[in-house]
Amino acid sequence: MSNKEGYKQVKRMTTAMRIIHWVNVFSMIVAIATGLYIAAPYYQTFIADDAVDKYVMAWNRWGHFMVAIIFDVTSIIVAYLYFFSRFEKPYKKVLPTGANIKEFFEVLLNLVTLNRRKNFDSTHSDSFNTVYFTIFHLLLAWMLFTGLQLYVHGLESGESSIGAWWPWILHVATDWTVPFSTWLMGSTATGANLMDVRVLHHMTMWLIVVWVLFHIYYQVWRTIFWGEGDISIAFGGTKFVKESN
Repeated sequence: MSNKEGYKQVKRMTTAMRIIHWVNVFSMIVAIATGLYIAAPYYQTFIADDAVDKYVMAWNRWGHFMVAIIFDVTSIIVAYLYFFSRFEKPYKKVLPTGANIKEFFEVLLNLVTLNRRKNFDSTHSDSFNTVYFTIFHLLLAWMLFTGLQLYVHGLESGESSIGAWWPWILHVATDWTVPFSTWLMGSTATGANLMDVRVLHHMTMWLIVVWVLFHIYYQVWRTIFWGEGDISIAFGGTKFVKESN
């Protein structure tokens, strides 16, 4: 695609990151739908002779676990690329340097003033958007740790279909979420309380939903106010920016 007059086309997302983006979109939809069902079943299916299918919950749990595994894999990839990507290294934008802090607040002012003030370069990812995405991945990491703790709690025998090593690894990696959740919730229960993990897992889901809504809104907002085609980044990987005179 050739450059528009007065604009230059710049690459903003690699093919790999676009694939991860849309895989996560699909996985998140499935995770929310199945997670809400696990918390409070809101539908039922019928088989022959109007009998209720007793495996609906099992299938929802299976689907929830499968997309959680996908999130695990993509999170590991994103964490690696966060520091070692040859395209860009996002961690450099979240370091509390003077330039990053100034850019963060300039982008924020640009948003609240409806683009009346734009004193930063929008060619590449800015500090505000990078910090915003970092928050998302931290929320997602918390969801994964608490979700795996709830999962391993169901393996009361300490065994799994692939051996005792799997529950042992999950306990080592996620047992800390129980006392930490109890502390966050200020629970008065004696000892660590798994219910606090469930509550925080559910609450974090809603925080992620709010994050996604603002993310979509902001991409549309930037596309309209900046006129640089930001919304196309997730589809084609590029956007257009005004060329300097």
